[in-house]
Amino acid sequence: MPSFDVVSEVDEQEVRNAVDQAAREIGNRFDFKDTNSYIELGEGTITMATISEDRLTALRQVLEEKLVKRKVSLKTLDYGTVDDAAGGTVRQVATLQAGINSDKARELNKFIKALGQKGIQSQTQGDQLRVSGKKRDQLQEIIAALRAEDFGLPLQFTNFRD
Repeated sequence: MPSFDVVSEVDEQEVRNAVDQAAREIGNRFDFKDTNSYIELGEGTITMATISEDRLTALRQVLEEKLVKRKVSLKTLDYGTVDDAAGGTVRQVATLQAGINSDKARELNKFIKALGQKGIQSQTQGDQLRVSGKKRDQLQEIIAALRAEDFGLPLQFTNFRD
């Protein structure tokens, strides 16, 4: 019985490279001079800090440009609130979302059932979704429909088996 897995993964090496490039760029750019701006990668988070909210917006834009160049989906970022930090600076933490949580898995299951394909089953397995069916063509139609819909997280389709 043909099947495939729906997963949501983040390439940590590409994220690290993008953060390093963004940090290097803000160190060289004139508009970030004497702003004590920094961007650093933590365990599943990216922390940005600078002197004002408009500089923080520019910092976020630099980060997003570098992520897009490295083909990391911006849907993986979940920005937190802008907090006041020491020394009159502002800080924002962006969390990297990896895996499909139970609410999104339920939403994906409901979407697949609503397509009305006969003989298609989907089940949640940890932080991924396994979709199986009788015909390969049906599974390819499911993949196309999932790609066309926006679920708020990047989806990859792996482990396609005949």
